[in-house]
Amino acid sequence: PKKHKPGFPTMKLATLKNGTRDGRLVVVSRDLTRCTDASFAARTLQEALDHWDRAGPRLQDLALAIETNAVPSERFHERQCESPLPRAYQWADGSAYVNHVELVRKARQAEMPRSFWTDPLMYQGGSDSFLGPRDPIQIADEAHGVDFEGEIAVITGDVPMGVSPAEAIAHVRLVMLVNDVSLRNLIPEEIGKGFGFFQSKPSSAFSPVAITPDELGGHWLGGKVLLPLVVMLNGALFGRPNAGVDMTFSFGDLVAHAARTRPLTAGTVIGSGTVSNKDVNDGPGLPINEGGHGYACIAEQRTVETLRHGKPMTPFMAIGDTVRIEMMDGRRHSIFGAIEQKVARYEPSAA
Repeated sequence: PKKHKPGFPTMKLATLKNGTRDGRLVVVSRDLTRCTDASFAARTLQEALDHWDRAGPRLQDLALAIETNAVPSERFHERQCESPLPRAYQWADGSAYVNHVELVRKARQAEMPRSFWTDPLMYQGGSDSFLGPRDPIQIADEAHGVDFEGEIAVITGDVPMGVSPAEAIAHVRLVMLVNDVSLRNLIPEEIGKGFGFFQSKPSSAFSPVAITPDELGGHWLGGKVLLPLVVMLNGALFGRPNAGVDMTFSFGDLVAHAARTRPLTAGTVIGSGTVSNKDVNDGPGLPINEGGHGYACIAEQRTVETLRHGKPMTPFMAIGDTVRIEMMDGRRHSIFGAIEQKVARYEPSAA
């Protein structure tokens, strides 16, 4: 068998809808225009992660082959994608951008302990029903306060318990984008119970494509993605905070935190928390219309509005509103494809 150089095989992977729960794994061309069936290596992404030593080199062969038109391919359509993992054994979301935590806690008049700057926050979310990147955000009641949260996430291989941050980063297999949907008006009462999020955190959506870290080149450094995350609300630029700036905890830190007292199985998804930047004077970031980097969630903008003007002015999302989350390379080409979701009223017959 062909030997491959050590390290991560460089590739882009996606899961196409095919009427099953776990979809069909494909390898996608670097320009996101074409894909090729990956069943030669693994039928699903979870199967590939479970057998990475065997499947990784085969997927790399396909990634090389599709770039040279050496394998049959089909047109790649992002709207046909599930999230790369339509369901996962574990989804744990951190809060690596402490600026975001500080702001949203101010919004609900909650003090932030100093330990938040040295010990990551993390909650265990629902991972049984991720949304596809173009699936609607179905809600039962606009009064719940629908918000998007633009984030980065990694998918790990098997991670031993007690790894150090430096060791943990070697277990990152893939990187993707996240819309961690939040129902803001349900959070205060739920958090007040002292037992964490549940109803206030419905299904999250992930980018059409998950990529190996090497695909980012020099933009993957120290367990961080050094690129802006572009967030559009109803077609207008809402934010472009840089994911590598003001990230207090790297993905090495977050994976090690999750594995402190238990091993993580292949296919564990770890989120960064909402990408958030401060302004040049170390204060809350400025909105886009004032020359700032804007925000990756509505809650931050509302908090800044309250701090500056005495009240929030930007409403949460309503039925019919659309959010788009994307990341571009230096040539302004989409790296992961786009999460683009419209808020829709939940209809039991459509579930």
